[in-house]
Amino acid sequence: MAPEIKYTKLFIDNEWVDAKSGKTFETRSPADGSVIATVAEGGKADIDLAVAAAKRAFHRKSEWRLMDASERGAILNKFADLIERNLEYLVALESYNNGMVLNFGKFFIKNTVGTIRYIASLADKVQGDTIPINGEYFTYTLKQPVGVCGLILPWNGPIGLFVNKVCTALAAGCTAVVKPAEQTPLTALVLAALLAEAGLPKGVVNVVNGFGEDAGVALTHHPDVAKISFTGSAEVGKLIQQAAGARNLKRITLELGGKSPLVIMNDADLNLAVPYASNAVFGHQGQICVAASRLFVQSQIYDKFVEGAVKYAKSIKIGRPDDPSTQHGPQVDEVMMKKVLGYIEKGKQEGAKLMAGGKRVGDKGYYIEPTVFADVSDDMTIAKEEIFGPVQSILKFETLDEVIERANNTDFGLAAGIFTKDLTTALQFSKHVEAGNVWINTYLVFEPQAPFGGFKNSGIGRENGLHCLEEYLEVKTVTAAQPKVF
Repeated sequence: MAPEIKYTKLFIDNEWVDAKSGKTFETRSPADGSVIATVAEGGKADIDLAVAAAKRAFHRKSEWRLMDASERGAILNKFADLIERNLEYLVALESYNNGMVLNFGKFFIKNTVGTIRYIASLADKVQGDTIPINGEYFTYTLKQPVGVCGLILPWNGPIGLFVNKVCTALAAGCTAVVKPAEQTPLTALVLAALLAEAGLPKGVVNVVNGFGEDAGVALTHHPDVAKISFTGSAEVGKLIQQAAGARNLKRITLELGGKSPLVIMNDADLNLAVPYASNAVFGHQGQICVAASRLFVQSQIYDKFVEGAVKYAKSIKIGRPDDPSTQHGPQVDEVMMKKVLGYIEKGKQEGAKLMAGGKRVGDKGYYIEPTVFADVSDDMTIAKEEIFGPVQSILKFETLDEVIERANNTDFGLAAGIFTKDLTTALQFSKHVEAGNVWINTYLVFEPQAPFGGFKNSGIGRENGLHCLEEYLEVKTVTAAQPKVF
């Protein structure tokens, strides 16, 4: 059964309201293309209202600003409790709106509870320093919340990214306006309701559904927004960086795309490396920013690896995301499906060898077979551009020095991985590869304690980790003259 759709309006100042324009838009199920719900379409006028509410909530005498840091943490822990209470519903709704298969969704969303509790624990750990400057002075630093934050979510992990961005901003003492991706607005609205139930004061978090060219642009250009955090494509990230400096110098955190290399050395355990490499690019239908979409395999084991990769890809069960036995669901929408199929055709045209998959499945929904290409070269489009779909490109290499150079020959630098039994090889690769996250003999390991972010065009700043709140804080230096004592 389809999950109940509880909220379709905008959430501003802890109230459910229609868009000022009266506009709405349809959100669809990736499983069959059917309309799930009609949702309020926010625009500039609604962003103005939401930012004004967040600004009031950030006032120095507001309930939120006067609240103890430990109480902010307690609200976040209550929020985590409510997610646990509503876990099955949230998993079903995320799957319904996003196409995430149930098992992956349950694992992914359960992990967000730990993320919330970790970030909540940091709320009362924000500390300044005392500084022994020259002269008879007492100097110290204060770390204070930056202000109203614009948080722009992607469609591939709506719940996880809402939790990460919103909870970090709240733990730092900021207020927020959230713009979900237009493809997947539904779970963000539920999470806003749960935050209100957890005791969050009015106006602290606001959610405005809408499109990037209207609501998104209004949010990134708004003069009362002090910070923007965006997860999405590098192309849009560059536009946001420009917008962030157009009216005022907004602080920004950008977590953007990737073309991540995964290296399989001759000594790797193929029983381990083959499934990890496959899941690293086919997981969530390839719709993950850290997908291992450039798979470098050393020459001595290349043919054997390709054979194993093809066998694994063909074994993956494709089906509706709400079927518990499904391993591989649909792409998020028709636009992305056609884009990925276009890349597959480009791969064939440029001479890559199609070993498995490559076709759409059925005529309803947006399903694509897990696809394996061998004999891929660095200059091919599928080896250079982020596909964001279930396409595994396997390239051959000879030496470690060679593969490090080739791995770094990209504008991206989000993630990388290596499978080898040689510790020296692993450490050399980890040291020299240009990526913000490196995995050794594993892949796709995420925990809230570990910083996450990218090099080069893959982004600016870090999320998670002990210092994640720093991205939402300003440092103020205070110096007081000390009277001389005789």
